[in-house]
Amino acid sequence: MRIGELAARAGTTTRTLRYYESRGLLPARREGNGYRSYDESDLRLLRQIRTLQDFGFDLEETRPFVECLRAGHPEGDSCPASLAVYRRKLAELDGLISQLTGVRQLARAELAAEAEAPGGPEPRCELGGRTW
Repeated sequence: MRIGELAARAGTTTRTLRYYESRGLLPARREGNGYRSYDESDLRLLRQIRTLQDFGFDLEETRPFVECLRAGHPEGDSCPASLAVYRRKLAELDGLISQLTGVRQLARAELAAEAEAPGGPEPRCELGGRTW
């Protein structure tokens, strides 16, 4: 299939596909007339990239998953490098959850203090040295 058909089937744009090609994530096969040519395996790569990006992975973090699929594995997350990216992403999310839990606890304490002393100071949220 040509680039326009692949873009339509993947729900993206030809510009995005050219960008992925320039980043080495999507192989660039050319026909005799110079047109780009793709097959179902390329669509699978694109779906893997798009799914991971929908889950918050940046483009470079998708590379191990794409390479795993290119190596012939049935799933992009069945290789050690892919699993390492999952572990890093989970650690990052755990850190964010911890921060947000702290904010929630602070907000609850501020609201409880306000309930005890009506008309007191406005609740404040302090996070990372900033006050809102």
